[in-house]
Amino acid sequence: MREYLLVFLVALVVTYLLTVIAREIALRTGAVAAVRDRDVHATPIPYLGGLAMLGGLLAAYVVAVQLPFLSRSDEFVFQDAGTVLLAGALVCALGVLDDIFDIDALTKFGGQLLVVGLLVWQGVRFYYFPGPDGTQFSLDDAQATVLTLLVVIGTINAVNFVDGLDGLAAGVVGIGALAYFLFCYILSSQNNLTLATTGAFLSAALAGACAGFLPHNFHPARLFMGDSGSMLIGLVLSASTLTLTGQFDSNAISSSGNSFFVTVMPVMLPVSLLMVPMIDLVLAVVRRTRAGRSPFSPDKQHLHHRLLEIGHSQRRAVFIMWIWAGLLATGAVLMSLYRGPAVWWGLGAMLAFAVVMTFVLPILHRPRKTGLGNTGLPEHAELEQGSGGPDFPA
Repeated sequence: MREYLLVFLVALVVTYLLTVIAREIALRTGAVAAVRDRDVHATPIPYLGGLAMLGGLLAAYVVAVQLPFLSRSDEFVFQDAGTVLLAGALVCALGVLDDIFDIDALTKFGGQLLVVGLLVWQGVRFYYFPGPDGTQFSLDDAQATVLTLLVVIGTINAVNFVDGLDGLAAGVVGIGALAYFLFCYILSSQNNLTLATTGAFLSAALAGACAGFLPHNFHPARLFMGDSGSMLIGLVLSASTLTLTGQFDSNAISSSGNSFFVTVMPVMLPVSLLMVPMIDLVLAVVRRTRAGRSPFSPDKQHLHHRLLEIGHSQRRAVFIMWIWAGLLATGAVLMSLYRGPAVWWGLGAMLAFAVVMTFVLPILHRPRKTGLGNTGLPEHAELEQGSGGPDFPA
């Protein structure tokens, strides 16, 4: 556990320090978010925060291979981690091009396909899938490729979509990474398996990178992660969950909890963590198409807009969405590892807390009016920070 904590801290510190360099590169290359009527920022803000996060992840990898415990882990741990970080570097480069030149959605999607294809080719993919009766279905190459593409590309674009308020995407993904680290560590401990797994290492490093980036990205943001960051952390989060299925035989993984949830966790965690933005995306498409507008056209009816409408400040709206992300991620982990009434009572208490914070807190404590709306910005400004692209991603 101490070495994982060191991995977390290395990623945090390096990411935090590299944001200064990333900001300077963004200013020199013109990768800057211009001010639009629908944006939250009142002055141009640089992109390319993903470069700093990538630097933090790579630094964590370099340190980890030298540590006494992790360096003696099975060979596949760092092989798979290296593959994920290589794919992360490529998708980050794709995001940099989009942040600077604003490439079209089809080109960006094609690049994502190629990067995820690299993961599959190097063995970071699904190998089996559970049935509800406890049976395991081995996947052939075509099935594994399709399922891997759906999960990884879906996660990449869902993270891009949730990047709508300062600090939101980094916080949500960081919470998910911490939850998955605990899942990997506890599951390995329960089954007397090696505690050194690719999933545990990558999720610890990813949580550190997100934590190191947040001080620069929390409202008021001085740097945006852009597509270079949102696609990077989306890929690393989803790929880290896939590594578990390729490193342990499904029959070797048993648990005091629900075995079905244990083996479906690589799909369940990204989906549960990003359920809120995915629902927001679906509602946006339905809402706009029913109104006869393009699904890509922006509006001011996203979930974070509704939180602001009921009385939350921008910072508190971000905290509320962090709480819901934590509830979903923690719920997925608890249901996977444990069973019994204590789990359900715990989840019920967390749900009640989330509901109170969402709907009761704005009644008890409304943000101070400034004459410019609750956010201190002109009332016509729409809170669409994101990556500077269309209202929802390709």
